[in-house]
Amino acid sequence: MAEEKKEFKRSLSHFTDRITADGSSGWPVEAGRYRLVVSRACPWANRALIARRLLGLESAISLAVADPIQDERSWRFTLDPDGRDPVLGIRFLAEAYLAREPGYTGGVSVPAIVDVPSGRLVTNDYPNIPAELATEWTALHRAGAPDLYPRELRDEIDAIAEDIFRDVNNGVYVCGFTRDQAKYERAFTALFDRLDALSERLENRRYLVGDSITVADINLFVTLVRFDAVYHGHFKCNRNKLTEMPVLWAYARDLFQTPGFGDTIDFDHIKRHYYVVHHEINPSGIVPAGPVLTEWTTAHGRESLPGSPFGQGTPPPAPPEAERVPPLG
Repeated sequence: MAEEKKEFKRSLSHFTDRITADGSSGWPVEAGRYRLVVSRACPWANRALIARRLLGLESAISLAVADPIQDERSWRFTLDPDGRDPVLGIRFLAEAYLAREPGYTGGVSVPAIVDVPSGRLVTNDYPNIPAELATEWTALHRAGAPDLYPRELRDEIDAIAEDIFRDVNNGVYVCGFTRDQAKYERAFTALFDRLDALSERLENRRYLVGDSITVADINLFVTLVRFDAVYHGHFKCNRNKLTEMPVLWAYARDLFQTPGFGDTIDFDHIKRHYYVVHHEINPSGIVPAGPVLTEWTTAHGRESLPGSPFGQGTPPPAPPEAERVPPLG
C-alpha cells in the first residue's frame, strides 16, 4: 500500500488565556508574576522575545531559555544547573502544561507564559503574545518604549501579518514537511510570490506599516533571519537565498542591527535545533558549517528611507548579562 501523503498543518494554540491590564481575564498584569519560556531556535518564541526586549519588560517578565535540542518529552531545561529551571523548579516545560491541565496529552510549544506562584501554564497563544505585551502591559513598559501595535494602524498590520503568517512564517514549514510534491510546489510558489510582493512593498519604505517598527516587522524578521541558515536548504525553499534578494536582505540586516532584534538571535541554537531534531528531514543529524554570519553586520543603506526604528521612542538598553547571546562568528 502506498504511503499516505499528509499536508503539514500547524496546530492551533490550546491555551489562549489573556493576561490583561484590568485583570478581567483572571490573569492580571503584575510585575514578577509571570515567566516567559522560549527557545532561541523557535521563530514563534523569537517574536515574543523581541517584543519583550523592545518594550523593556525584562524586569517585569522573567525569561527561561530551553535547550534547542528536544527529546520525547519536548522542551527541557538542560541549559540550567541540574537541568532544572531555577525559578519554576521544573525539568520540562510539559510539567507546567500538566499543572494547568492534568492528563494533558497535546503538544508542548513555546513561547509559553507560566504563572510563577502556581507553576501553571497561562498561555501558549504565540500569534497574539507580542501584540498583548504591547497593549496590556503598557504600565510596565520602559520609558521610551515604541508603540508596536498603533491603534490607527491595526487593521493594516493585521492584514499584512495574516499574509506573512500564511505564506512565509508557516509557508516555509509546509515546504519542509509536506510529503506531496504538488502541495510542496504550491507552498513554494506562494512563499516566493509573497516574498517578491514584500520586497516591492519595502523598496521605498523602511518598515512594513507606518514609519516605525511594528509587530508586522517582528513577524517577518523571525523567518528572514533563519532563511539562509535553515529554510533555504533544510526546508527546500531554494529559489533564492535571502542574500540574493537585495531589498529583503537589506531590510533584514537593518532590523538585525537594530537593538532588540539581532541581540535575541543565537544561530547555534537555530541550526542545531532544526538539523538535529528533524530526523525525518535530516537523518544524519549533521549541522551545516555555513553560512557566513558576519555579513549580517554589513552596511544596509536603508537609513535614507522615511521613518525611524522607534518612532518617538528610544532604543532599548543592552540586554541583561544573563540574556546575552554569543557574538557572530
